[in-house]
Amino acid sequence: MTLADHILSFYQSLNLSVKLPKGVDVLNPFQNVEVFGLCKKFYQQFYSDTKPRKLIMGINPGRLGGGITGIPFTDPVKLEKYCNIQNTLPKKTELSADFIYTMIEAYGGARSFYRGFFVSAVCPLGFTLDGLNLNYYDHKKLETLVRPFMIDSIRHQLTFPIDQEVCFCLGEGKNYQYLEKLNADNKFFKKVIPLPHPRFIMQYRRKRLDEFVKLYLETLKE
Repeated sequence: MTLADHILSFYQSLNLSVKLPKGVDVLNPFQNVEVFGLCKKFYQQFYSDTKPRKLIMGINPGRLGGGITGIPFTDPVKLEKYCNIQNTLPKKTELSADFIYTMIEAYGGARSFYRGFFVSAVCPLGFTLDGLNLNYYDHKKLETLVRPFMIDSIRHQLTFPIDQEVCFCLGEGKNYQYLEKLNADNKFFKKVIPLPHPRFIMQYRRKRLDEFVKLYLETLKE
């Protein structure tokens, strides 16, 4: 099996079978036939080999990025512009995707970047609360309910060709603290290295964009 086969089988099997708190809905784009077709094109384009990748983990998919395309930090616009995958999805952009693809271009482009890294999330399915993005750790009851699902999902992904020496965590606050605790309890990786979250950079530190791109490149290329 290629890494693409592993990834696609994993995403196709995702099913969060818990009763969610009132007002909370799950984002599972992989159940949409058109979206899964785009995922298939993406992963077969960049991951049709067995070379191990280093893992980068975000929080959970957002409704304008991975929650709509099925590809972490990749909105429909970036999917066309940088990955050459045409799509009929609403052409909305996501702040986090804006940063990630600026960084990917500086790294050497999508093919070069994805040859070395697999981008995932601590929780591979996203959530909304009353129609707005919801991070798993911002709703205590939700976090408790999905913890077993997140642990199983990480374990599943570590059956892929994944380098377990290091995991890069997007988010230096709650996401990093949570993943660090999961890692301490389950020994997934030898170490977890945090990076500032792309949305934080674009929302609060945009004037220092070049500085943060350089930080990412230096950290990921260590």
